[in-house]
Amino acid sequence: MDDQRASHFIETDIPARLDRLPWSPFHWLVVVALGVTWILDGLEVTLAGSVAAALQDSPVLHLGSAEVGEAASAYLLGAISGALFFGWLTDRWGRKRLFNITLGLYLVATAATALSWNFWSFALFRFLTGAGIGGEGTAINSAIQELIPARYRGRTDLIINGSFWVGAALGAASTLVLLDPALLPPDWGWRAAFGTGAILGLIILFLRRFVPESPRWLMIHGRIEEASGIVDEIERRIASPVAAVPTERRLRISGLGHAGFGIVLRTLYVTHRQRTVLGLVLITSQAFFYNAIFFTYALILTRFYDVPSARIGHYILPFALGNFCGPLLLGRLFDTIGRKTMITATYALSGILLAITAWLFGRGLLDAQTQTIAWTIIFFFASAAASSAYLTVSEVFPLEIRALAIALFYAIGTFLGGVIAPSLFGWLIESGARAYIVDGYLFAAALMIGAALVELVIGVAAERRSLESIAAPLSEIGAVRCDPML
Repeated sequence: MDDQRASHFIETDIPARLDRLPWSPFHWLVVVALGVTWILDGLEVTLAGSVAAALQDSPVLHLGSAEVGEAASAYLLGAISGALFFGWLTDRWGRKRLFNITLGLYLVATAATALSWNFWSFALFRFLTGAGIGGEGTAINSAIQELIPARYRGRTDLIINGSFWVGAALGAASTLVLLDPALLPPDWGWRAAFGTGAILGLIILFLRRFVPESPRWLMIHGRIEEASGIVDEIERRIASPVAAVPTERRLRISGLGHAGFGIVLRTLYVTHRQRTVLGLVLITSQAFFYNAIFFTYALILTRFYDVPSARIGHYILPFALGNFCGPLLLGRLFDTIGRKTMITATYALSGILLAITAWLFGRGLLDAQTQTIAWTIIFFFASAAASSAYLTVSEVFPLEIRALAIALFYAIGTFLGGVIAPSLFGWLIESGARAYIVDGYLFAAALMIGAALVELVIGVAAERRSLESIAAPLSEIGAVRCDPML
């Protein structure tokens, strides 16, 4: 250890004080004000798919099929770029500043999307909307991990990530009304649909005024008095007897702040190489699995089951319900039964059930209703699995690089799942051969089962443990004196 570094340190019990808090209205504020990001993401993705026909029929835009696809790619490229850029800034400028900046970018960009006048303006605004959402994800996941007590962290993170499907359901339901030509002219419905996201974002921007900066982030940047003041205020608001009891679990850090890019790479690929492999496997497998089916959902229904495009929203609603209920009902088990057991189980069940459904589809034994029921059951488990992948990468790396680590894994998952999987399955569906599609489903199933095995072997038992005991801060001096389980 460097003598100069060892002689200048901060000793604090801030992480222990945050982790011992009971659940309170403050934590509900954090969940609502920050967790809405995933609802907005689900809303945007679903709207983009649901208004595709309206964009083609618009007398102003009059987009072609290729241009609709290119606009979707612009959104995904924006999400990747925003995650990386704003993730880098989040570790330097702070969680609160960035989750306000990124929400502001989203608000302006999605409102501008509603005012698009040609393809290029529409694609640009979709790119900026994606950048806002991608940046939101890194800042929000970092803040939530650092503000929620350890014993509630798993279920909270899963439910928040699963709320993507609340947004998807809202998007599907809203288009059933807004795209009805009897209610709005053809060129106004899709504009109103994108405008709904801006209205929701304005409400959340107001709520975020009351969410503080992460005391953990302030702590590692040497702003210990400011961090202690925030924790003092939270404890006063909660008025819990436990807050009056001094804690012996203290952390000694240098307070040097964020890490350089070289340290980030060394941490990911040397110090925590095994965890990096785990994160890559979990993220890429679920991303391919998810997007292979979700982005081709409408194509399967219309091409093989003759479902009219105007009725696709009716089939998305139960699918979205199953996706949200999975994390909602299973989330608690990730904190009680444990991460390794539940992640392994949800990944394996998702893969096995998809393989069975693929066989039924290949034999022509399903119709539109039974296919939707099968997908709903599969994604009850797959949604919890996918959320647990993001939970894993956001809690197994040190505090100083948390946001950038989330951004890197998000970018990889979005690229592989959002670009490769839909393109591959779009080609398979275009072929019209069920056998080809079955092979694609079996490949996705194999990825999930393989990921389950990787989790079983090298997964991290992070349930009810403080973030600092899962991954010691890079600026730590000496050991963290804490209980392994909270």
